[in-house]
Amino acid sequence: MIETLAELKPWETTGMQVVQAESELASIYMVYGAAGAGKRAMTSSSSPGIALMQEGITYMAGAEVPGVFVNVQRGGPGLGTIQPSQGDYFQATRGGGNGDYKVIVLAPSSVQEMADFVDLAFELAFKYRNPAMILSDGVIGQMMEKVVLPPFKPRRTDEEVIKQCPWASTGKPKNRERVVITSLELKPEIMEQRNIALQEKYAKIQENEVRYEEQLMDDAEYAIVAFGSAARIAEKSVEIAREQGIKVGLFRPVTLFPFPIKEITALSKKVKGILVAEINAGQMVQDVRLAVNGAVPVEQFGRLGGIVPDPEEIVEALKKVM
Repeated sequence: MIETLAELKPWETTGMQVVQAESELASIYMVYGAAGAGKRAMTSSSSPGIALMQEGITYMAGAEVPGVFVNVQRGGPGLGTIQPSQGDYFQATRGGGNGDYKVIVLAPSSVQEMADFVDLAFELAFKYRNPAMILSDGVIGQMMEKVVLPPFKPRRTDEEVIKQCPWASTGKPKNRERVVITSLELKPEIMEQRNIALQEKYAKIQENEVRYEEQLMDDAEYAIVAFGSAARIAEKSVEIAREQGIKVGLFRPVTLFPFPIKEITALSKKVKGILVAEINAGQMVQDVRLAVNGAVPVEQFGRLGGIVPDPEEIVEALKKVM
């Protein structure tokens, strides 16, 4: 991405600035600084690099600074492999840094959504003054597909930034109070109130911003729940299973936080069993089981170490659930 942007030189036509940071730590704090001034700023890396950014991300969540970061997941733990994985689900949805906080998480399953979700992530980040993550993986990150790019949005003037982001640190005009952006508060009673306000905000996000997709669920007796590239593979699994007479549909969470809890609870009242397909040892399955609350059997199928499952493997795992 950085090579393409360097070649296109968008700063000459749009004013967009592109910086090659010396490390992931540097990049997340560049985003923190730019976003703290009300600018739309983003960065990206793969799994170990996103792990390095967690300190800055929790600072941004605590200071309520909006920003966007992209994680193209690869296999772990540690340096692991450069092959695809979905092993960062817990890190993304639980808040990978310290404290009680949440990050808005969008999970694309196509290159088109990778493009579309950048604008959506910025929209949600600034709407709620909260960091937002696009959680992709090595399958989609290296895939080539036709993409329709969203319409160009003109660069905002400094006056528009101040009007739209009164919380931003943009200097101190005569008619404006001093703005301090920080996540630090030494008085515990004040810090508690800050945390309560954050939890209220997360509850509002959970109530209003859930996104998901269903395929062939109208007559389904079983459901496959999958996100990202695993959902893309599961589409073919559903097709194969249907050809074998198995009435199965696909439920794809698009937002991993907020997670579609109510929707999966309702789903569990319509089907006989659920298979969670993900490219990890079993992470999203925990959220599905919490939503189902024992109503129907919930099993998990996944491959590890960067191995991407075949559609037929998911079908065989589904038959075990049946």
